[in-house]
Amino acid sequence: MKNKYIDLIEQTFDFPQDEFMVEDGNLFFNDIDLMEIIEKYGTPLKITYLPKISSQIQRAKRLFKVAMAKADYRGDYHYSYCTKSSQFAFVVREALKNDIHLETSSAYDLDLIEALGREGSVKKDNLYIICNGFKRPQYVDDIARLRRDGWKHIIPVLDNMHEFDDLAELIDEPTDLGIRIASEEEPNFDFYTSRLGIRYSDIIPFYRNKIAKNPHFHLKMLHFFINTGIRDTAYYWNELSKCVALYCELKEICPELTSLNIGGGLPNKTSLAMDFDYEYMVEEIINQIKISCNSRGVPEPDIFTEFGSFTVGESGATIFKILDIKQQNDREKWYMIDNSFMTCLPDTWGLNQRFILLPINKWNDEYQRVFLGGLTCDSQDFYNADYHANAIFLPTIRSRRESLYIGFFHTGAYQEAISGFGGIKHCLQPSPRHILLDRDKDGNLTSCIFTEEQSAESMLKLLGY
Repeated sequence: MKNKYIDLIEQTFDFPQDEFMVEDGNLFFNDIDLMEIIEKYGTPLKITYLPKISSQIQRAKRLFKVAMAKADYRGDYHYSYCTKSSQFAFVVREALKNDIHLETSSAYDLDLIEALGREGSVKKDNLYIICNGFKRPQYVDDIARLRRDGWKHIIPVLDNMHEFDDLAELIDEPTDLGIRIASEEEPNFDFYTSRLGIRYSDIIPFYRNKIAKNPHFHLKMLHFFINTGIRDTAYYWNELSKCVALYCELKEICPELTSLNIGGGLPNKTSLAMDFDYEYMVEEIINQIKISCNSRGVPEPDIFTEFGSFTVGESGATIFKILDIKQQNDREKWYMIDNSFMTCLPDTWGLNQRFILLPINKWNDEYQRVFLGGLTCDSQDFYNADYHANAIFLPTIRSRRESLYIGFFHTGAYQEAISGFGGIKHCLQPSPRHILLDRDKDGNLTSCIFTEEQSAESMLKLLGY
């Protein structure tokens, strides 16, 4: 009878997979023996595997290059990284090795870019800085300052019409602009139209009456963003079609318009059962843009994408140890982890986000259904379902003397920023130790500690003690 955990996985999924395999009952992630990492660094533990960032960028670039070649598409492709997904220096520096551009969301993002410029990681002459978001005065001031300082490819994307007046008061240099469309939200959303961007009917009059009359500004980019990201749904294709139609209409009166920013990212893998046809989606996007433009006699635009989670998500993992077992009734057995879901993986309770959950060891043991509990006193600090099933199955342990380690994978985007890296956590649970994994020029694994587990002293200082 096949009742081992490895049997369950092999019967449920196509396994092993590119980044997951098992040897001697232990899990390997991107050819990394995770039990060796645990023995060296302990748990709870955050991991960033830097080579995965570059491989994701190169993957997307290949997809668009092939799709454009197949369609004989005449525009260029530009990959930009959304810094809000993870602003850590080690993430952005790794991404920048791949000839990309950056998308920002706030004033401090521009300070980040200036710091990269001072250290030589970026150059003023070839980096596109796409400035999205609703812009407070400091954000506008910093955009103007960078433009005066010679960052000639900074592109403020107007979120509302007032931002143009604010920029016009401060900028005298020739400056490219973008306009964000206020796209419709998906049908099951709480409201109909995004709070961000300028509505369709206002964009052309706004261009004619304001932008076209100012000699310092040139409308270069039309931008639309879909919260759901790039998905093969009627909703996505409808929004893309409307955006391209507006681009063509605007291009007829604005010859300087050359770029379409399609916004929203490709999905990263959140389940071993995920079956997303990346090649089809990219080819269909390119084909639809080309067909729409050609039918109106409009040159095909350069394509900008803003990929955040896709860039960095799959580089991350979060590892816990099971501290104890609690049988709370006849049907609910709890495995208690050595930290908190609310503080380490806030998307799991804030957005009901599911990640790939796998044990690190004991793959040759029998399995059982369990619930996972965090250490805070909050009733929402739990994890009880995978994407592919409304349940969790993990190797059986019968006492706290048995060591079981579990990993949540592809957790590299947003979790630290949302939980407040290095700040005060619910019930004063400390931020875990965070390590960086890389490969040297010979392909050998290297590791180093980025931050130690948060100390009591650092928390008490923040609290005024």
